[in-house]
Amino acid sequence: MSSHQDSLEWARAQDAADPLAHLRREFLFPERTPLYFAGHSLGLQPRRARESVLEELDDWARLGVEGHFSARHPWFSHHEELTASTARLVGARPHEVVVMNTLTVNLHLLMVSFYRPRRGKHRLLIEAGAFPSDRYAVASQARFHGFAPEDTIVEADDPLRALQERGKEFALALIGNVNYLSGRAVDMPALVKAAHERDCLIGFDLAHGAGNLLLDLHETGADFAAWCNYKYLNAGPGGLGGVFIHERHANADLPRFEGWWGHDKARRFEMDPRFRPIRGAEGWQLSNPPILAMAALRASMELFDQATMPALRRKGEALSGYLQGLLEGVGIEVLTPPQRGSMLTVRLHDATKLVEALRARGAVCDLRPPDIVRLTPAPLYNSFEDVQRLGALLRELHG
Repeated sequence: MSSHQDSLEWARAQDAADPLAHLRREFLFPERTPLYFAGHSLGLQPRRARESVLEELDDWARLGVEGHFSARHPWFSHHEELTASTARLVGARPHEVVVMNTLTVNLHLLMVSFYRPRRGKHRLLIEAGAFPSDRYAVASQARFHGFAPEDTIVEADDPLRALQERGKEFALALIGNVNYLSGRAVDMPALVKAAHERDCLIGFDLAHGAGNLLLDLHETGADFAAWCNYKYLNAGPGGLGGVFIHERHANADLPRFEGWWGHDKARRFEMDPRFRPIRGAEGWQLSNPPILAMAALRASMELFDQATMPALRRKGEALSGYLQGLLEGVGIEVLTPPQRGSMLTVRLHDATKLVEALRARGAVCDLRPPDIVRLTPAPLYNSFEDVQRLGALLRELHG
């Protein structure tokens, strides 16, 4: 890292030339913590979120039940307002995506359809170091089908190699496309190709990929994917998740758990006792969507549409590259490989003390005891100046 780059003046010059810099003003930063580097865990609140939610509360007060069809954003079709922007975000066709539920709930619903074990082909592949909730979900799915998790689940350091060498044993692979702890991104097309060549279905947990990486789910060919919207996508704590189901399964007679919101919209209020699924991902819906949560997400997705994912990825690469240079300049070990999104994982021997000291100086990051710290310059609202100021703090505190 050259000395002229490690300066406030240089960082401010980059911000002045940044075409996305104005979007920072669309977010609220926590009190006394202007340096926010925890967007991989919970994104900041868009300023428009309050107005968007209050609008729905006002319509509820004004219209009551009539709001289902007469609200400014009619509740009956409210989730459809998020479809186009969600499809653009993950590289899908509109009928392949839907916003619903939360991440692990959606993974269970998807595994009901896509984990179909049979004699000689019942194993379930996940990556080593997968997020614990994914591990709990696949273990419970194995038990639900009558298999012992310890004999069914394969946790692979190299999922691609595992598929190439043992793929005929697997009924399903469920892989995090960006590891929640290391930040490493996987080669999704290669994994899909290896799985499908061995008659194995494959899905992805995009919790740390959606809104972070450039995704092309339709062309990549994954059978399904699911993600949360409260990290990089700023939907708010416990915000709704998203689902992708490839269009080749749109009309498939797959087993699924059924609910009335997945039933043919044109006939939903006929109360037909026979379930007639909507074509595509919407057919996996169960219940009325939570409108207030959708309103908050809508405020954020409007900003993603303004920015576009290619532009956000370019800025994300620039910010994380700048941060890595500053970290290495003060002797901090970066664990995240070049195949990554915006998050950098570092190892620090005095991690707890340092994170507490950073917080006292107005910088928020994420501690994973005993010695792992995650840092994310989120391109929608972080700046080069943020990164330079964080680097200066780390130089002071770590040095």
